[in-house]
Amino acid sequence: MTSPAFAAGGTVPRRFTCDGANVSPPLRLSGVPGDAAELVVLAEDPDAASGTFVHWLMWGVDPHRTTLAEGAVPKGAVQGRNGFGQRRYGGPCPPAGQSHHYVFSVLAADTRLHLPAGATVDAVRRALAGHTVGSGTLDGRYGRTG
Repeated sequence: MTSPAFAAGGTVPRRFTCDGANVSPPLRLSGVPGDAAELVVLAEDPDAASGTFVHWLMWGVDPHRTTLAEGAVPKGAVQGRNGFGQRRYGGPCPPAGQSHHYVFSVLAADTRLHLPAGATVDAVRRALAGHTVGSGTLDGRYGRTG
């Protein structure tokens, strides 16, 4: 997984955060296993004080997709509940004066996940158990001034 918006280990642009347009960044996908039935996309902040915070959770993405457009949810994809309690992308938003690490992940599943919209990351992880045939990550940082 890569993004034309930021390099691995680089800064997530303000546009994709709570301080900007709060839209998901464009993502490029490659190397998806041929036996993948669907893709799961996840964005998390492992530096959150209360434990890993989910910023985005989506499944049902066509495994033949090579790009995810900025701010778009592909046809057929389903969004789960993020840490804000919403079924949408919620961009990086660390406390003022802090910089956090954000991990965007794609997981290839060898079966379709039959989960309702708004399912939690725990439910998705349970459904993926024993069915993940590939994965990739892209990490970035974002900080807010005090």
